[in-house]
Amino acid sequence: MHQRTLGTSGLQVSAIGLGCMGMSAFYGTSDDTESVATIRRALDIGVTFFDTADAYAAGRNEALLGRALKGRRDEAVVATKFGIRGVGPGGTAGGAVIDSSPAYARQACDASLARLGVDTIDLYYVHRRNPDTPIEETVGAMAELVTAGKVRHLGLSEVNADTLRRAHAVHPITALQTEYSLWERDVETHIAPTARELGIGLVPYSPVGRGLLTGALTSLDQLDADDYRRTDPRFQGENLTRNLALVERVRALAGRIGCTPVQLALAWLLTRGPEVAPIPGTRRITRLEENAGAADLTLTAAQLDELEQAVPATAVAGERYAPAALRLLNT
Repeated sequence: MHQRTLGTSGLQVSAIGLGCMGMSAFYGTSDDTESVATIRRALDIGVTFFDTADAYAAGRNEALLGRALKGRRDEAVVATKFGIRGVGPGGTAGGAVIDSSPAYARQACDASLARLGVDTIDLYYVHRRNPDTPIEETVGAMAELVTAGKVRHLGLSEVNADTLRRAHAVHPITALQTEYSLWERDVETHIAPTARELGIGLVPYSPVGRGLLTGALTSLDQLDADDYRRTDPRFQGENLTRNLALVERVRALAGRIGCTPVQLALAWLLTRGPEVAPIPGTRRITRLEENAGAADLTLTAAQLDELEQAVPATAVAGERYAPAALRLLNT
């Protein structure tokens, strides 16, 4: 697996990481045994970058990752997050309490270390930010965690360019995690250029459109009753119909190139800059290996142009979150 450096921080990660959220929450029934096997297979094939959060299944996802990495901790870059408290099955779609206070940063870090079973978190993010707490105070407390040896690098998630700049002035920010894919490109306007200017890496989550770009999902009937995507605006009614038409364009181009739609979507993200390291989520080894294969795919300028025409930046139908969750973004 090719390695990438997140910005100018010196933190090296695999070009394709592994988002662990769906192993425990929001995407229907899961199997811990299968998930542990997938994480260990990821290490075997050179995937080193693992992403979790204390909000995923009330910390159970962190504990799962910790179990899977036992005995192989030195092979992994472990990223986790704090700031979202009390989420339900719909994630941040409603009822979430956002706490980015210094006191909670310290409390949450200790709890995450214990669940993960590690001495140090490699990359510690603010998952969501409460605007009532100045970002300078939050990052100041996180910087104390670095000094204490509990955290190596700091990150932010779903903040605006101004917040990113203010945070970086307090302590170097290694990575910004945000939704970014062929499906969601708002980050390209202000946030990604600011991150690049400041030497901050970009970690795209949901890089294959919450699974829609796999081409395997064509109806909500395929999803478990408690799957978050049943409430996702882009999976509803006419939005889904329009978006599936775009998926077919991606599938057709992938077929001509000789790769899968997922590999094409991930390879496209890797062309966005050397500081970009996406974290597609899966709990299955076959999908993991498919995702990892994208790191070896080189797209020509002509293929990139064709993909741009197939899925223009404004072509996707529907908001990326329900209104309550949208209010928590770009703070």
